[in-house]
Amino acid sequence: MTHAPPDPVLFDDWHVVARSEQLEVEKPVAVNLLGEDVVLWRGKDGVAAFRDACVHRGARLSLGKVRDCTLVCPYHGWRYDEQGQCTHIPAQPKLTPPKKAKVSAYRVKEKYGWIWLSLGNPARDVPAFAEWEDDSYRKVHVGPYPFPASGPRIIENFLDVAHFPFVHEGFLGDPAYPEIDEYEAQISPDDEIGVIARDISVFQPDPDGTGEGRRIAYTYKVLRPLTATFVKSSAGARFAMFFTVTPVGERMSFVWAYIAMDYSTLTDDEIRSFQDKITLQDVPVVSSQRPELIALDLAEELHLRSDRISIAYRKWLRQLGLRYGVLT
Repeated sequence: MTHAPPDPVLFDDWHVVARSEQLEVEKPVAVNLLGEDVVLWRGKDGVAAFRDACVHRGARLSLGKVRDCTLVCPYHGWRYDEQGQCTHIPAQPKLTPPKKAKVSAYRVKEKYGWIWLSLGNPARDVPAFAEWEDDSYRKVHVGPYPFPASGPRIIENFLDVAHFPFVHEGFLGDPAYPEIDEYEAQISPDDEIGVIARDISVFQPDPDGTGEGRRIAYTYKVLRPLTATFVKSSAGARFAMFFTVTPVGERMSFVWAYIAMDYSTLTDDEIRSFQDKITLQDVPVVSSQRPELIALDLAEELHLRSDRISIAYRKWLRQLGLRYGVLT
């Protein structure tokens, strides 16, 4: 059985579905991407990803086990190699399994300590996390956070600094200083960057959990429809975030992120605790937005100059032809 992709743009992109450490040698892991149930497991050549259904009677392969570099179905013990081909049928051990006894296999990669999955045929590699290769940055994984909202809504919120004084009062913003200075946002001519906005300045009472308030300048880059980064700097210190959203459905997502910073005496757990607090402030507000899906027709909502980055983001999504998780 074949399935029409819910959206070619997202279908042919890379999405984080697990941390590398979740995938033990003998235990498969069940994940879901764009409504598709997928099983991940480690073979001799790395991670494999299959449609999570045995071709025999449709049992979930994620309930099975890994033995001798094959994935074993929990129902009748059928064994699959890393390409998805059945290699052994216990009930008829002398039978050579037919070629059609093969589960759908997907493209999968490990990078940044994450498992990335594509259901389609990605034309590019996983998005670049520039700070990953820079040893001057300390990298701390945060999340994943379940988020009952569409992916584009979550990314747009990530890009929006105007909500800081109200949703993140006392941390990322102060209602006494809500003004957003002039800045420019544009759709980038660079194939690896969709949208870029530089020098978005805002006062933050506690921008990083250290309790030291200061004015911060943000540079945002949207790398893929559901992956974005920022770098913020103040007096030479640098704080970056790599942020990606995995769409389970149009209105259910998971957020995965890294904090990268070249300063701070906070422990990893303290950094995670601060980011947990910030994200959990966003969840109820973003999930309450109506319509639930963002409108790519700009005439459908009001927009201000302080919304320039989200305007550019919506225009770019429309150029790409995105239709999943948006109103077109």
